[in-house]
Formats: sequence, structure tokens, C-alpha cells
Amino acid sequence: MAMVSHFIKLLQFISLLSVSTLSWPPPFYFWPLFIFGQFLNFRVYQLLGEAGTYYGVRFGKNITWVTEFPFGVIRDPQYVGSILSLLACLSWVPFLYIILWVLGYVFMIQVESKEDPTTRAKPLS
Repeated sequence: MAMVSHFIKLLQFISLLSVSTLSWPPPFYFWPLFIFGQFLNFRVYQLLGEAGTYYGVRFGKNITWVTEFPFGVIRDPQYVGSILSLLACLSWVPFLYIILWVLGYVFMIQVESKEDPTTRAKPLS
């Protein structure tokens, strides 16, 4: 699943780059949004590992419940980080591309919030 996700991210990046109009310096809001968004993504990956980040529990991997920051503070921190990183690029990428991608993340947040709890990581007892 990780390899598929990395490939899809590469396609998304190439697609966004193809419609972007890059300029320097970026607007004032770029750095805080992008850095915090990427920090959240990095931290999620650091805490969950590859198996936890890419739905390993659904493939039979034993993933433990994580409560360290950003978990327990920010709901769906990886999606929030991705959304913040996308919003940071608003001055370079057409609004429609950003909003559709953000809506995709919001949709996934909703889908995952209604999923069967037995398919999620388990708290340590």
C-alpha cells in the first residue's frame, strides 16, 4: 500500500506542477502553513511507521494506539497536515485544484470516522 500511495503522490505532484505558476518569494502565509503541515505529516509517519500510516491494520499488521502529539490534540493530523500544505500553495496552484483536493481529504475524514472500529488500531491494555 505504501508503494501505491507514493506513486499516487508522485502523480498528484506532477499534476499540480503542470498547472502551477511558481513565483518567488512565496506569500507570507506559505511558510507557516507548509512547515506546520509537513511537520504533522512527518510526525504521523514517525509515530505510526509505514505500516500504521498506510492502513497496515487492515492488512493484518498489529498497530498500537498512539496518544503522543499530534494524536489526541488534532483529529486526523495527517489529513490536516496535507490540507495545510495544499492551502500554502494557493498562490501558485489554481483554486479549483486545491479545493477539490481538500474536499477529497474531507471526504476521507468522514468515511474513516464512520468505519468499523475493529479495523482500527487497538489501545494498549
